[in-house]
Amino acid sequence: MRPLSDWRPPQGLIGVFTDIDDTLTTDGSITPDALQALAELKAAGLLVVPITGRPVGWSEPFAAQWPVDAIVAENGAVALVHTVDQPLRKIYQQDATTRAANFASMQQVLAQIENSIPGAKRSQDSAGRETDIAIDHSEFTHLPQAAIEQVVRTMQAAGMTATVSSIHINAWFGEHSKLSGARWIVQQLWGRDLDAEMDRWIYVGDSTNDQIMFEHFAHSVGVANIQRFAAQLTHPPRYVTPSERGAGFAQVAQHLLR
Repeated sequence: MRPLSDWRPPQGLIGVFTDIDDTLTTDGSITPDALQALAELKAAGLLVVPITGRPVGWSEPFAAQWPVDAIVAENGAVALVHTVDQPLRKIYQQDATTRAANFASMQQVLAQIENSIPGAKRSQDSAGRETDIAIDHSEFTHLPQAAIEQVVRTMQAAGMTATVSSIHINAWFGEHSKLSGARWIVQQLWGRDLDAEMDRWIYVGDSTNDQIMFEHFAHSVGVANIQRFAAQLTHPPRYVTPSERGAGFAQVAQHLLR
């Protein structure tokens, strides 16, 4: 990972994708400098889309209030978008029948994890989840690394995709991911082919569940707290900020807008 000062933003930049927890937020809240950075990116004519493992219900107030074009939630499965005829609406990658069947199966896996792995508890934002489940490992509960790995194995044994963020272990049925969610929302909202213009977008993140984005985006940046996951990263970001969390995101915005 090279320092942010070495980064040369691309010509003809189209937009910015960013994680939320511990990338835009600090101690669970967005800081004024990060919020101002979002506003400045939008004012510069860029598309801005946060992509998060958080539930769609948790994301709704932020999608309504923040200066962003959309929020893709639950690791790519569902998005909150602004439209002309209504302030905010949800769109999904999976149809309603598939979502209902998956939801029932996921609740069984969630109960199995809580009943069989000591200390494992569902995330406190679980009520707002529609297409995935989450086990808290660092937000309100500390789960040892061995238990985190056991949770991941249990999820995978049930046929689920599992990822570990800075706070949660997320799992779902389906092929979606942060990357497929980015491709999907760009096509849905603007009719664009993300793969054809990947070098004109930026991704900012902080954790192991951002690896798929770090791998595919030539202009990928980690905020400084990515360093705590350095040993676990097969695909680290190309660049890293001097500061952590929201202050680091603000530095990304300042650097590219210069």
